[in-house]
Parts: sequence; structure tokens; C-alpha cells
Amino acid sequence: MKRIHLFFMLALAALGMQSCNNDKTYAEKKEEEADAINKYLLENDIKVIDENTFFSQDTMTLADNEYVLFKESGVYMNVMQRGVGSPLTDGTYYIESRFVEMALQTRNDDIQMEAGDTLTANMHINNPTYWGYPEEFKLTVSGTSYSGTFSGVSQMYDTYEQTSVPTGWLLPLQYLKPSRTNSSEDVARVRLLVPHSAGTVTASRYVYPCYYEITYNLGR
Repeated sequence: MKRIHLFFMLALAALGMQSCNNDKTYAEKKEEEADAINKYLLENDIKVIDENTFFSQDTMTLADNEYVLFKESGVYMNVMQRGVGSPLTDGTYYIESRFVEMALQTRNDDIQMEAGDTLTANMHINNPTYWGYPEEFKLTVSGTSYSGTFSGVSQMYDTYEQTSVPTGWLLPLQYLKPSRTNSSEDVARVRLLVPHSAGTVTASRYVYPCYYEITYNLGR
């Protein structure tokens, strides 16, 4: 009887612990997300600059490990290649992108993923060898307002059933000069650390950050 009683006590304790993990407050999840981003910054020896410094550098980052933090959105950006085109002005554009989306946080409670997991991608992160089709989205620019809708072939839509382009994807386009090019050296390209609030609908729901590497090429 004592052994049976102990078994049920342990089972109840385990259920209680699982319930606690799933019942974390939004504030607690945001704190864990911030910890995951800070861990990535430290482990990769990333130098963070503010927006004033970024603008003084002609909206460029000057090293592979230099990222600008946009305080309002919480997005960190490293500009790998600004592009060889012209800044985008008011109007409609069709953008073709290659990207890698990687988890920055280990989550084994409500969702199953490890930090460093590739969540979805249509390019290889370590070289310019591409496969599959580029991600297509329609971009509308009006003053400082940028909005986008996935169209055509879209792994992001297939994965997340989300038609709107995450704001974290759109932010770099304010500072890049995308063109229509087949050159992996000339294509506009950035690295991003994106918190849930600027990410996909799933990231927003479960409160986790992602690393992205994204190219932006003008389409049709």
C-alpha cells in the first residue's frame, strides 16, 4: 500500500511540474526569451550598436559580429550586403527571398524544439548554394509603412499558414537597396535576431525568438 501511495504521489508531483511549465505567465516567457537572445549574443561575441551609431555608419554594420538593435521592435540586424540597387520608395514590389529560420531557444514543454534547430529554410546557411524555390511576397511601401503578403510559392505560408509577412522580415527593407540579380555576392542580405512580437504567428503564440538569414531580390 505504501508503494502504491508513493507512486501516486510522484505521479501527481510530475503532473504538477508539467502544469507549472505550461502555465508560465507571459512576463515569464518574455524573460526567458530575452535570456535566450542574450545567451546567443554572448556565445557569438556579438557587438551591439544603437540606432544612432547605425545611422552614423550610413546604415551599415561594419563587422560580421556587429548588430544594430532596433529598440522599438527588439530586432537585432547585421547587414551582410546592402544590395546594388536603389532604396525602395512608395509603391508595390515583388520580392523573392532565400532564408533560413533557426530556433534560438530550447522549448520542451508546450512545443518541442532545441536551440539551433532549423525550423524551415530554402537555402543553405553556410554557402550560397540554393535549392527549391525562392520565397515570394508582395511588398507595399507607403512612407514609413511597410506591409507584405506571401504569394506564389511560400514555405512560410505552408509552415505557418500565415499570409502576412512578419514585421521582422520587413524592417531591413527600410535600409537595403535590393535589385534584380543572380549574383549571390550582390543580393541584399541580412542576419536577424527576431523576438516573438516581430516573428511568425507561432512564435508570437508560444513566445520564442528566431535567428534568420534572409536575402531580398526584386522579382517580376
